[in-house]
Amino acid sequence: MPAISVIMPVYQAAPFLRGSVRSVLDQTFSDLELILVDDGSTDGSAALCDELAGEDSRVRVLHKKNAGVSAARNDALDVARGGYLYFCDSDDTIVPQTLEKLHTALTEAGADTAGCGVRLVWPDGRREDQPGPLPPGVYGAPVLRERIVKPLLGERLDLGGGVFNGFVVRFLFSRAVVAAHNLRFEGPYLEDEVFLMEYFLHADKLACMDDPLYLYLQNPGSATRRYQPAYMDVFRQVMARKRALAEQFGLDMPGWEDNANWAGLLIAVGNEYAAGNSRSPREKAAYLKGLCAQPDMAHALANLPPKGLAGNKQLVANLLMGGHFGLLTLLYTVKNRRR
Repeated sequence: MPAISVIMPVYQAAPFLRGSVRSVLDQTFSDLELILVDDGSTDGSAALCDELAGEDSRVRVLHKKNAGVSAARNDALDVARGGYLYFCDSDDTIVPQTLEKLHTALTEAGADTAGCGVRLVWPDGRREDQPGPLPPGVYGAPVLRERIVKPLLGERLDLGGGVFNGFVVRFLFSRAVVAAHNLRFEGPYLEDEVFLMEYFLHADKLACMDDPLYLYLQNPGSATRRYQPAYMDVFRQVMARKRALAEQFGLDMPGWEDNANWAGLLIAVGNEYAAGNSRSPREKAAYLKGLCAQPDMAHALANLPPKGLAGNKQLVANLLMGGHFGLLTLLYTVKNRRR
């Protein structure tokens, strides 16, 4: 039985897949299995998965109809044999010492989970290091609830100091915790937030380091940068799951829904003007006007006027609060033409 199961969903990843897989198989910690989940790829990724499995007995392949990243991860969870779980995306890589450092930190601390920093990598060579989920150290359950779970619940509005990053790729997870509580991913995006919330409501101890062990490619073709027609449906499902967890575990955090709804609204604005949306400019403005009039969003706009948002988000928030949807559409139209 391998010590670690590395789970890698694969969809249309042919240009990156071999490099991503190689970074896992070349780890200094070799007691692992790599589960590749071909999510109905049509670009040659499926055959490449089988080829890579033929080259190393530690690689296992699942082929399935396209159902999204959450379903792919869940299928791998069902067959994973390792005592610990690590998630890696098929267009990213990990440094050679990633699993060794995480496993050592976890073992030495007597923890069930370990976390590390992330290095953002752009195609033009730019890099930006982000620290670990918490400052280096070892943290018990009460701290995990206050400094991971609660920020993931409601501190989602970036007021200049950043928000807690919900990347699951920053952690080495205990399969025992996942299995004991039947934890699973849900939805095509925002899936990491709820999974991490639920996991850290059950985990006992986390060992953290700042080392940027995960290399996260800022891929302009990734799903998170394309228009998502069902974004608001998914967002409302995430909010419902968060409400259920807050009630079940007594998470006392007044105003969290307004904060989270503002964050969801700002993402919805960016999504509305993303490439692939066929609505006319007038239709986009009308859609956002209707979205802001919905009770949950209207309550957030009236009760939590944000100040100090990073980048252009404050301008967007001001235009939403002022009802200037036509001007907002015009500004985005000009911005998109300049790309």
